[in-house]
Amino acid sequence: MKQFSLAYLTVPGIDPLDQIAIAQDAGFDFVSLRTIPMGLPGEPPVCLERDPDLARAIQKKLQDTGMKLLDIELMRIREDLPSDYREAFEQGAKLGATQVLSSVWTQDYNFAVDRLGMLCEQANQFGLTVNLEFPAVSGLTTLADTVKIQDQINAPNLKILMDMIYAYWDKVTPEDIRALAPERFGLIHLCDCPKEMNTEFMQVVREGRAYCGEGTVDIAGLLKALPDNPCSIELPNIQNIAKLGAAGHVARCLETAKAYCTQHGV
Repeated sequence: MKQFSLAYLTVPGIDPLDQIAIAQDAGFDFVSLRTIPMGLPGEPPVCLERDPDLARAIQKKLQDTGMKLLDIELMRIREDLPSDYREAFEQGAKLGATQVLSSVWTQDYNFAVDRLGMLCEQANQFGLTVNLEFPAVSGLTTLADTVKIQDQINAPNLKILMDMIYAYWDKVTPEDIRALAPERFGLIHLCDCPKEMNTEFMQVVREGRAYCGEGTVDIAGLLKALPDNPCSIELPNIQNIAKLGAAGHVARCLETAKAYCTQHGV
């Protein structure tokens, strides 16, 4: 049976304590917290290594609700960003995380290989697996390039994160996935791409993703080709949040994902 986590971006700007509570109420198995801030407008400055009170409050909330922390985000690879995340990794591991999300935001391939390889070694010290995704506007935008960098780094804890909307944009097929060893892949981000896009793609990515089964992505085909790893639902949609409220939107995300997986036998 699929296991589901609630990603931070599904309700952008959400406080981690509220995110845990909403995830529990909706019936999620896990929660995925942004504890490495990106500094975006409206983003809560959750930096646990500098805020021990918040770290303790999150730990207590996880214990009280019975929720588990699956992953922390977002470790970006870029020249002006830190080269040492060990404190963030330590805090995440203390809270139970086993995964960390990463993406590349530089055009310097050699720099990306060196920096990501070093950070994989740091993450490994805390038992964390690094999940590398390929956002359409980042410095690493295709599955093929992600496989290439994974091969070059050759770190046992470096996996490929498959986000349904980025896989769709890259025209990844189930056959492409089956051509690769299952152990290459890590976490999965679930969402759908709306059938009609009235805005540019990245605005859809940030605030207009569709519920599973209500868009154009062959989610079932991709999931059947991928190993049965946990699925983190990353599904921001500001219109649905405004209409249903944060809790209602989150509940709908899980309901549609479960119904879709049951319907398609994945």
